[in-house]
Amino acid sequence: MKKIPIIILTGPTAVGKTNLSIDLAKELNAEIISADSMQIYKYMDIGSAKVTEEETQGVKHYLVDEVTPDYVFSVSEFQKRADDYIQKINKDNKKVLVTGGTGLYLNSLIYDMDFAKSDANNELREKLRIELEENGIDYMHNKLKELDPEAADRIHKNNTKRVIRALEVCLSGEKMNDFSKDLKFNEKYNPIIIVLNRERNHLYERINKRVDIMMDNGLIDEVKNLLKMGYTKDMISMQGIGYKEIIKYLDGEYTLDEAIDIIKRDSRRYAKRQLTWFRRYDDAKWFNLDEYSDSQVLKNDIIMHIEKML
Repeated sequence: MKKIPIIILTGPTAVGKTNLSIDLAKELNAEIISADSMQIYKYMDIGSAKVTEEETQGVKHYLVDEVTPDYVFSVSEFQKRADDYIQKINKDNKKVLVTGGTGLYLNSLIYDMDFAKSDANNELREKLRIELEENGIDYMHNKLKELDPEAADRIHKNNTKRVIRALEVCLSGEKMNDFSKDLKFNEKYNPIIIVLNRERNHLYERINKRVDIMMDNGLIDEVKNLLKMGYTKDMISMQGIGYKEIIKYLDGEYTLDEAIDIIKRDSRRYAKRQLTWFRRYDDAKWFNLDEYSDSQVLKNDIIMHIEKML
């Protein structure tokens, strides 16, 4: 069976993936699959920096606004849904462009990962419960942080059930974030991995500015609306960066300035972890956007690389 080429455009938060992905999709006759663990949720637009209908310029996007915030969306489900969309896009004779910065989602497509065991591994679950009893929740949350830092960011350590469930998924079958030599590539796809980056100071400036824009665009009202709709702070979706801090502001735990500062700080830390993750992709082609003054030249260079790899 011929492998389906999938173009993966990734990079840290706020680097500039969205606009470039749409330009590339138009040029390459591609449709976009989002690999962003927050944009999957409906009603969470501002805090996830979700692409707007106007910004899409008519380019079809998948796995955006896919589920409601109370839905527990797993990496396993992302893999299944993304595969269905990849097959559909390929059948329609269009190219597949995967864009987003959630490392586990990308891994589920790049590598051959069997999540079948993760659905009901009672023995492992019991082992984790015993480990929790012996070592405490701080120990277990730190363990999750090592295996899946994105999940640890989203799940508060006091949410014991979610911490154990996330650890169970990480440890079932092949470790989802294992970059060992034993990890085999997915035989169905030919991944062409492109990583966007910027100089650190400039990237951090962009992150800080993005948070300010989110606040100006009404992030507080968005969070208030989600709470009014019945979505609660202990849901995985509401543990995303930006949402949990605004909830704490609304609950009186933070001042508004404190909440904003923490969102900026944690977003910068997240970007740093993302870059560490992407550096493990040996076959990735990196583009430093600060080296390009002309966006057309950047786009041409990326397209040239993609065509070489197809």
